[in-house]
Amino acid sequence: MTTQYIVSARKYRPDTFESLVGQDTIARTLRNSIVRGQLAHAYLFCGPRGVGKTTTARIFAKAINCSNPSADMEPCGECESCKSFSEGRSYCIHELDAASNNGVEDIKALMDQVRIPPQVGKYSVYIIDEVHMLSQQAFNAFLKTLEEPPAYAIFILATTEKHKILPTILSRCQTYDFNRISVEDIVRQLRDIAGKENVTIDDESLHVIASKADGAMRDALTIFDQTVAFCGTTVDYKDVLKNLNVLDYEYSFNLTDAFLAGDYSRAFLIFDEVLSKGFNALHFIAALSSHFRDLLVSRSAGLDALLELPASLKERYREQAARCSVKFLYDALGITSLCESGYKASINPRLHIEFALMRLSLLSAAPAQPEAPTQPAAPAQPSAAPVQPATPVQPATPVQPAAPTQPAAPTQPAAPTQPATPVQPSAAQVQPAAEPIPQTPSPEAGRTRRTRAAHADVLSVKSLTEDKDKVEVEAPVQISEKNLSEQEVKEKWQELSSLYASKPRLANTLASARLSLTEEDGVTVVTFIVFNQAQMNWIQDKCLHELEGNFQRLTSSTVRLRVDVIPEEEKPQVAYMPSEKAKDLMEKNTEVKSLVTDFGLDVK
Repeated sequence: MTTQYIVSARKYRPDTFESLVGQDTIARTLRNSIVRGQLAHAYLFCGPRGVGKTTTARIFAKAINCSNPSADMEPCGECESCKSFSEGRSYCIHELDAASNNGVEDIKALMDQVRIPPQVGKYSVYIIDEVHMLSQQAFNAFLKTLEEPPAYAIFILATTEKHKILPTILSRCQTYDFNRISVEDIVRQLRDIAGKENVTIDDESLHVIASKADGAMRDALTIFDQTVAFCGTTVDYKDVLKNLNVLDYEYSFNLTDAFLAGDYSRAFLIFDEVLSKGFNALHFIAALSSHFRDLLVSRSAGLDALLELPASLKERYREQAARCSVKFLYDALGITSLCESGYKASINPRLHIEFALMRLSLLSAAPAQPEAPTQPAAPAQPSAAPVQPATPVQPATPVQPAAPTQPAAPTQPAAPTQPATPVQPSAAQVQPAAEPIPQTPSPEAGRTRRTRAAHADVLSVKSLTEDKDKVEVEAPVQISEKNLSEQEVKEKWQELSSLYASKPRLANTLASARLSLTEEDGVTVVTFIVFNQAQMNWIQDKCLHELEGNFQRLTSSTVRLRVDVIPEEEKPQVAYMPSEKAKDLMEKNTEVKSLVTDFGLDVK
């Protein structure tokens, strides 16, 4: 005759405080309260699923009713009270499932039962599981009994959702918060159970089961039974991964090697292999994030306690972490975190992850990027040397294309590269460049230099200052004092706005500005009107002089520029609120207005 099979979660359920896993502090507190006779009338056990709340409640109930407890207040298991509870016929320990008995009538029946004193033992213990499932009315009916129960009645409430319990209930109970069980504790317990069941299993497999359980001992035992059913008494690591659909650590190690080598094609192939085996893409990127985190932790010997890994894997993590810089791991975590957060919003999830893999592969090339600024530094050397600006080749090129300079031409094959030199060191060559121009207004050059030295303010036109070099027009031969017509001003104004095409916002501001012409002391004054005060202030402080100088060169006239802001009453009214947009739509479309009226819609 074969015995009936009992799952490990029930067969190896703790029956003493000593056998509790991962809850040593709570077990010690409860035992001390029994020794000192300081028993409360109501307890609240709260915490995640499968961490031992109901089990602890049962052990506590047995211990306070045991006739022959041990020295450390463990139930003996031999007295009548312990035997009756183990056999399910105890009249002094009652269990109630609040998930199915959550009404007022159920609580009233419980209060009637509380009036009956225990027949065996000292206390009547009422264990109410999933107490957060009680209705509001049931909680209110339970308040008085919970606050002032008979001396022999003790209530133990268990819940996974403490925040759903009324504060008035919480204030009447001693609260014990159960923690998630650590991976090491679960592995240790599973190893003992595997020895008792004659199951051969390695530490890597136990760690996979413990990690999959997410801190719940009951879940770990259930997964252990499932694994043994699949593998038999000899459990193999690969079979565990296959049975539990867990991604192997090997994929993360190989991917990191590909990233360090800058081989994105290899990373793509590994990702495709993972998908072909049926793994979820989001779980894949989450596992990669965890791998980078473990590598970062492995770089410091003092953080070994944060690694919930078997000893064999810890050494491998240390070896790979030594080949990864902190910046690489930091940037990699940033990329994978962004990929996780944007995965669900992505239209093409696979491409979203592949793009992240490509970015990770390019991180290995990041140290070479800071060397790039040293290349444009080469043309800056001639500007720093006093010999190059002093040579007569530079002034000869823009000023004198005459014959006397021709004989030097055979010795200047590098002259085509020289024109780039006077353009780049503009700040160092401002004065020599201004000298060959005989009759240019030097105040304009001074104002241009001051404009270049000014910094941009934080403004809605902030991007106007993205380019450091200001736009200048080549100086015309002469600037006269002729008066300009309105048509000429408009044409030249459009040319002026096109000069600032590299600064789109400034160009758009100039192109859309409203112009007005006035005459003051025989000089044409052009006033351009912008949209807001911030634009006007910025233009006045930063670039009005430059705009005026460039406009004078374009028009060959001593025209003056002014900037003003459009009056408030002339500004177009923009609808921002939904109600304003709805009213504007109704005014423009009579059909919409009729629809709102017919259906009685509220547009406030």
